[in-house]
Amino acid sequence: MTTKEVFHGVPGILRPFKDFLEKKGLKKGEQVVYYGVPGTCTPFVELLGFAVRSLELEQVFVPMVDENKAHTIHNVPDIGMQAGSAMMHVKPKVIVIMGGLSMPNVPVTAEQVKAVIDRHPGALVIGVCFMKMFEKAGWLSTITFDCLIDANIDPVEVIKNT
Repeated sequence: MTTKEVFHGVPGILRPFKDFLEKKGLKKGEQVVYYGVPGTCTPFVELLGFAVRSLELEQVFVPMVDENKAHTIHNVPDIGMQAGSAMMHVKPKVIVIMGGLSMPNVPVTAEQVKAVIDRHPGALVIGVCFMKMFEKAGWLSTITFDCLIDANIDPVEVIKNT
């Protein structure tokens, strides 16, 4: 059965993410691996990682889909989650696909992401995107998400004193 819930703001992204992982009964040290665009997706990965830091999971960021370039995500006191040292072993219990990968001009296809998912059978697959990006890019016909968090950033208001 498919369930749809509506939340608001940044907590509306982070709380359902943490709740979903908590309900899956993950064990201390199991890997959550985030796949995303460097720079663009990284701050969102750090926010998601911060939300689940108390679960004591090993968190990893993979730029694009190149697992050879994986880095740990760790808590820096008084700062938050940050990318750290290179990660030698990627064995996700949870795969988090960031919507930036599906943006126009990003050289990653849904088929490449599906191949990553297929390399890790049994891993949960979570999608995190904004503005229905996975749907707009046509990725939902190729990738099945166990959980999809789709947020809106609209409107964006800019106020300047000139």
